[in-house]
Amino acid sequence: MAKQGSVANRAPVTLDKAPTGIEGFDEITYGGLPRGRPTLVCGSAGSGKTLFGVEFLVRGATEFGEPGVFLAFEETPEELTRNVRSLGFDLDALIRSGKLAADYVKVERHEVEESGEYDLEALFLRLGLAIDTVKAKRVVIDTLEALFSALRNEFTVRAELRRLFQWLKERGVSAVITAERGEGTLTRHGLEEYVSDCVILLDNRVVQQAAVRRLRVVKYRGSAHGTNEYPFLIGEGGFSVLPLSSIKLAHSASTERQSSGIRELDSMLEGQGFYKGSTVLVSGTAGTGKSSLAARFAESVCESGKRCIYFAYEEGPRQIMRNMGSIGMKLGTWVERRRLIFHATRPTEQGLEMHLATIHKLVTQHQPSAVIIDPVSNFELIGEDFEIKAMLMRLVDFLKQNQITCLFTSLTTGGDDLESTQMGISSLMDTWLLLRDIEIGGERNRGLYVLKSRGMAHSNQIREFLITSQGIRLVDAYLGPEGVLTGSARLQQEARDRENETTRQQDEQRKLAVLERRRRAVERQIQELRAELAEEERVVKVASGETDLRKKVVADDRAAMGRSRGNGRRQT
Repeated sequence: MAKQGSVANRAPVTLDKAPTGIEGFDEITYGGLPRGRPTLVCGSAGSGKTLFGVEFLVRGATEFGEPGVFLAFEETPEELTRNVRSLGFDLDALIRSGKLAADYVKVERHEVEESGEYDLEALFLRLGLAIDTVKAKRVVIDTLEALFSALRNEFTVRAELRRLFQWLKERGVSAVITAERGEGTLTRHGLEEYVSDCVILLDNRVVQQAAVRRLRVVKYRGSAHGTNEYPFLIGEGGFSVLPLSSIKLAHSASTERQSSGIRELDSMLEGQGFYKGSTVLVSGTAGTGKSSLAARFAESVCESGKRCIYFAYEEGPRQIMRNMGSIGMKLGTWVERRRLIFHATRPTEQGLEMHLATIHKLVTQHQPSAVIIDPVSNFELIGEDFEIKAMLMRLVDFLKQNQITCLFTSLTTGGDDLESTQMGISSLMDTWLLLRDIEIGGERNRGLYVLKSRGMAHSNQIREFLITSQGIRLVDAYLGPEGVLTGSARLQQEARDRENETTRQQDEQRKLAVLERRRRAVERQIQELRAELAEEERVVKVASGETDLRKKVVADDRAAMGRSRGNGRRQT
């Protein structure tokens, strides 16, 4: 048994943290940045370092009651205010209300070279005054390169860096310090990352001609943190980080159903449709009707009073609405009611992780019940199969975690095995519908299979998939000597079946008529035989009566004779 006060009985010490308010970032850092300590945010030009620092200050002032100071060496407060206004941040209002202070310090190299001296004491006084003025709890210094650009002596740089970080710690402010990335090192001086308590690396790379933004927590003293690379967006509202490491296979499994919008397809799935929160894959060659089926599902979701987001990577919203209008769908009505939300873009516009982050952001913003990805196979333009599968695995986990039903369409080529996917994503899907062309009688018609549907009984039959001006229908396929019959061949077979049925019924009626005539003939014969039998019975009875009469007459005669003989006896 451990003694009282031993390590075994001590409560774990939790590091005090300053939440950033940046969507997703506080999750991967388990609470935010270290409170009262410096954090280094490094990256190449254009990676978003300054914007990260600005949002850290703005969120602190507006959401957590912590005023801040922004000390810039490259942008004036006026320039900074204009640059971040597009993100929805009004720095002027925060400065006027005393929640934020912004200062600009210009460091001239020739002044340092002429004097030969460089000391941060003046900077400390200026920064300290700004901190005291607004009672700041947060500080952003942007950037270290501009601050030390005039120094060439490495020893002096290191000494002053240590002084700066130590001064910030003594003031007890939560600081974000930005730095440019060096050649082969996180920073140009190669020292900042060692004296910082937390190091955040922002990266803006180009993969297959598509820009990709990623964030990584390189170091965090005294705290656990996510160690992966995380995609992030910079858009209206600021930063948005997609935390991938927190997603686990612990999502709920709903028994609620969502109709596919096609009555016959629902009947193939126990008559109820897809499970809520499940993933559905619709694959097939070009022209088989994948987008039409996806659009009908979206319409069905909207008809049920729920919201759907349609991510289109091949057609624009207007084109989709026009095309679907030709088969009886009025998607524009649901767009006007804000139940159907389109997001259309080319896959090559950004990298895989950025697409993932965009989907994550829009889903979080609109809270839909269903999501459509049409087509997922277009991601092959910007990534390898294993990268696409990894990205989709994260997406599927995220959607399942939020109980959002997702329908993916995937294009397969004619030479491929149709019952496979090029990216190997079928294992991620709960329901897999295969659309394919069936060629017979000089025609190409569509057929639908349910290859799998986890957790429910489902039809193993092929159905003909009809797209008409009145909508989508599934009809039972006919099996003939040549296999499955569709289109004109099915219509001809139906006509032949109707003709055969008519002939059969006529033959049956003729046989019934013959049988009826025979029955009546037999009944007549029976009646005649019965009449003959009755006559014979009558004759027999008459004959029997005559016999009895003769017997009686004979008996009477004998009796009379006996009496007459008795009367004629002599008397003695």
